[in-house]
Amino acid sequence: MKDTFNLADIQGNILRGYRRDFVRHLILEVTDRAAARQFLGAAVAGGRDDVPEITRDVTWTVRPSYCFNIGVTYEGLRALGTPSKHLATFPTEFIEGMTKRAMKVGDFGDSAPAHWPAPFDQPGRVHIIASIHADDTAHLDQVAAQVGKAFNVLGVRNGRNLPEGRVFFGYVDGISQPRFKHVIDPDQVGVDEPMDPLGTILLGYPTRQEGVTYRVPSPQDLGFNGTFNAFRVLAQDVMGFEKYLDEAATLLMDHPKRHLLADPANLDRIGPGLDIHGALREVVAAQFCGRWRNGVPYELSPDAQFPEEEVSLTNFDYTHRSRCPAGAHLRRGNPRGGPIVQRIANYSRRLVRRGMSYGPDFDPANPDDQERGLLGSFIGANLGAQFEAVMCDWINLGLQDPNITGANDPLLGANTPETSWFDMTLPDGDSIRLLGIPRLIQTRGGAYTFLPSIAALTYLAELWG
Repeated sequence: MKDTFNLADIQGNILRGYRRDFVRHLILEVTDRAAARQFLGAAVAGGRDDVPEITRDVTWTVRPSYCFNIGVTYEGLRALGTPSKHLATFPTEFIEGMTKRAMKVGDFGDSAPAHWPAPFDQPGRVHIIASIHADDTAHLDQVAAQVGKAFNVLGVRNGRNLPEGRVFFGYVDGISQPRFKHVIDPDQVGVDEPMDPLGTILLGYPTRQEGVTYRVPSPQDLGFNGTFNAFRVLAQDVMGFEKYLDEAATLLMDHPKRHLLADPANLDRIGPGLDIHGALREVVAAQFCGRWRNGVPYELSPDAQFPEEEVSLTNFDYTHRSRCPAGAHLRRGNPRGGPIVQRIANYSRRLVRRGMSYGPDFDPANPDDQERGLLGSFIGANLGAQFEAVMCDWINLGLQDPNITGANDPLLGANTPETSWFDMTLPDGDSIRLLGIPRLIQTRGGAYTFLPSIAALTYLAELWG
């Protein structure tokens, strides 16, 4: 690792989350190179009323009224005038972009780029994704207007935090994130997970794999301390999810071992006021995710969403005898130190996940078909070895465990009802196979972006030609 680590050189949305109520992602096109560069220079320098300042990773004495950060696509780097010899040093997956890599990450069928709405239907014009976080929409409007003076705004995506930190499927989200040396995050106090090397997320530092350091694009001023982001617009079929929970619970009502999933004498521990059908719905939801909807890990409390004694939300691992299904979403995305094939190193392929929901509230009593979902960022030092590998090998192929190979992630996977299946676990070691799982999340757009360091943004602002 480098002798010195300058946290203030890192954009602030990478190593720690902002925990703001609203986000606005501006999808931008560079039409005036000089104006774009001038904007970047002013945004790094700060101190101007007409240009928002890039938010760095620093400890605030006064909480800012907004946070502002920038990710640049390969086409965006080219539009800003990055020399071809330096562009060629970026990884292939970033150069090709998310659209060309669609099959690799399960974006086919209705999720294929051919069905993505504007502006993601023209990936060559998507140059920059600028993200504004704030606790009120007035600051979003203010910063967006300032950005619009230097770029062509192709599209806008607005997100918000739902009550209790939940997503539209009802789960509490954003509980477990990687931890890094040199980074003090108040949200990680009490978390007893391994520290991840800085090279997991930042270019220029060692990774968890012995002797492996991801290549830093040149020049050093451009590549060092940067990282990559898979920005995704993910529509969640909330009606389809709740409907499937109903169908699965109805099927389980006739199973001779249903009492092992939901003890009729202790249904309140699964949810207040639930009958056996309602309790079975929640068990299916918990095993699909790997957490109960209130965030309690299924691994630590397989029989109760509301255990009698408090359990940690993060301090656990998986074993051969785990009650958390090997095919659960949580376990697929982060197998922790548990038993899997392809073992390179424990806690391998870690990603920083940031996200906010978009779309109107969902009322189960009055369901509608309006689009709602998640605006997600999946951040890592290598798109291929981390994001694409997780999506392809673990989420959609199940290569980490022979018992789930051939089955997709029940929540995020590219499922089709004709071929999908999921094995629920029972305390006696037996399992119950569920069939007919629909695709619950559709991709509605996205882009691979490079999140430059502060020094790299200065480099881009000072390009010539």
